[in-house]
Amino acid sequence: MEDLQKISDLRLPANWYPEARSIQRKIIFHAGPTNSGKTYHALNRFLTAKSGIYCGPLKLLASEVFQKSNNAGTPCDLVTGEERRYARADEVASNHVACTVEMASVTSPYEVAIIDEIQMIRDTQRGWAWTRALLGLCAQEVHLCGEASTIDLVQELMTGTGDEMEVRRYKRLTSLEYLNKAVEKFENVRPGDCIVCFSKNDIYYISRQLESLKKECAVIYGGLPPGTKLAQAEKFNNPNDPCKIMVATDAIGMGLNLAIKRIIFYSLMKPHLTESGEKEMDVITTSQALQIAGRAGRYKTTYENGEVTTFRQADLGLLKEIVARPIDPIEQAGLHPTADQIELFAYHLPHATLSNLMDIFVTLSQLDNDKYFMCNVDDFKFLADMIEHVPLQLRVRYVFCCAPIPKKQPFVCTMFLKFARQFSRNEPLTLDWVCRQIGWPFATPSVIADLLHLEGVFDVLDLYLWLSYRFPDMFPDAEHVRDMQRELDQIIQLGVANITRLVQAAEVKTASAVIDDEDDFQIKHRRQKSMGYDDEVKDEEGDGVPVKVNTFQNAKLNGQQRLHSESPLQSQLSTSFLKAKTPSQSSASHSGVKLGQGRLASKLIQQGMLSPELLAALQAEWGSQVNKAKSSGHSDNNSDRNGNSSPRKPHHRKGRR
Repeated sequence: MEDLQKISDLRLPANWYPEARSIQRKIIFHAGPTNSGKTYHALNRFLTAKSGIYCGPLKLLASEVFQKSNNAGTPCDLVTGEERRYARADEVASNHVACTVEMASVTSPYEVAIIDEIQMIRDTQRGWAWTRALLGLCAQEVHLCGEASTIDLVQELMTGTGDEMEVRRYKRLTSLEYLNKAVEKFENVRPGDCIVCFSKNDIYYISRQLESLKKECAVIYGGLPPGTKLAQAEKFNNPNDPCKIMVATDAIGMGLNLAIKRIIFYSLMKPHLTESGEKEMDVITTSQALQIAGRAGRYKTTYENGEVTTFRQADLGLLKEIVARPIDPIEQAGLHPTADQIELFAYHLPHATLSNLMDIFVTLSQLDNDKYFMCNVDDFKFLADMIEHVPLQLRVRYVFCCAPIPKKQPFVCTMFLKFARQFSRNEPLTLDWVCRQIGWPFATPSVIADLLHLEGVFDVLDLYLWLSYRFPDMFPDAEHVRDMQRELDQIIQLGVANITRLVQAAEVKTASAVIDDEDDFQIKHRRQKSMGYDDEVKDEEGDGVPVKVNTFQNAKLNGQQRLHSESPLQSQLSTSFLKAKTPSQSSASHSGVKLGQGRLASKLIQQGMLSPELLAALQAEWGSQVNKAKSSGHSDNNSDRNGNSSPRKPHHRKGRR
């Protein structure tokens, strides 16, 4: 117990970074609201330095700095969890690098470092990465950009490190007016408007209402690939494009340059998870409201002076009350157990699972509670529980559980489990294997559920790339997967461009076709953990270990037959890729879920993945196949868990039916 307490003593995290402590650093805090030029001034110093590192919260921001730096004549590399790009053709590292904050090196020396959005040091999930960068970057000058609410905390932390600190305050460059009148009707939406909401259902509804009025709109939400977000932003910003209205979630709060005249809050309520894992709706915080509202009006654009209002008149007073409140000062910085610390725990507790090791570590950990807090480890434990039965080395298991995947999507979670299993068998995850698992190629989405599924597939490919940089031998086809991801991004862009048509198509099939992933897989997992899972299906790889998924995943599998029907455009996108890289894909077949009148068929119809007409047609076709099988002497009386009849696999044919 004494050894465990020493290992989990986190009271002096600044001592974890000897390189940073060996030099005298100068901390320059650029404090100001959105559109105040704080990041601009920090980047100017970055570009003129002999060496530098930029740490941002998003891939989009790191990519933007990467492009700006190279365009300005300062060679700069890009490093994210999924990608490495070099400024030089010979792939020799440059003196400057733009990266996501988790990927920042705390051992390489730099003249200048920038940590953007420093207020995210309080984030319950990712705050540890900002703490690590602040305490550990080995740079002569460390420039912090963000809210003034973080100044006091940074000063207190820097007192402990002995670093000098300077604060530079900025005011907004253009005016921002909070209007006294709400929009109230979609007819009153005008060019330059951005309607902000906090659920996909609202995005679908608003988009359809606007397009019914012949008002074309761009759409941005968090689940979209970066390329699709940029394409929608460029469409909205292009003065020659008729699309002049944006419908978005708070994903526009950072990382995108948008020429917005007026921000319209469609709602002020945002869902969040409680400590018990339940979903609750709550009013957005002052910080969130100011971050979003500040996107209206941008210096040196068509709309320099911004306006902010609400869609409903009843929300207008509440909005003004929210933004008038002072932002609470940030008092604590996030911390997270390292792989080394967990390995030491495992040495003393060899029979504990990784999830239990994390629980014990958090319980025993000692923190300076006046300055630090332990980041939420529920996501880590969620993934650890999922692959608990997969035989992996502890360090490998830890890395897998750090993977940034959207845990609300059952398809992505199931693929995460399959990745871990394939890895545990020491079998490389080749391009051909990945294609078989995800059912490549896909057609342009025909209903909104198809689009959501393709977004999940994109996240699976992101997971592959993330793991490929940590285990290159086991994930050998990263470049080919990246090519596949680019093509998938184009398909998703086509789906988003026709998002209203997809919603309409789904509504024709079922009244409840729109799926809001706020009621996510992770919540369902927590609710079901104490009472069992809805469904357990055998992994198609045949190892006999149950894959714990809910019925929604079965629906995704059943949707493959529809998604595999290629359109001419899809053929144009994927033919060259498939011929060059997946010659065996054409012979790969996919087993689907059996059709019938059970729970699964009803759920498929309810979720908009199958219409009653299509179900009837498939049943008729299935029936004819069964009759043919019976007449050939191959009838079978097997049935699946849902009561749906299913023919036995013929004994004289190879492969799955």
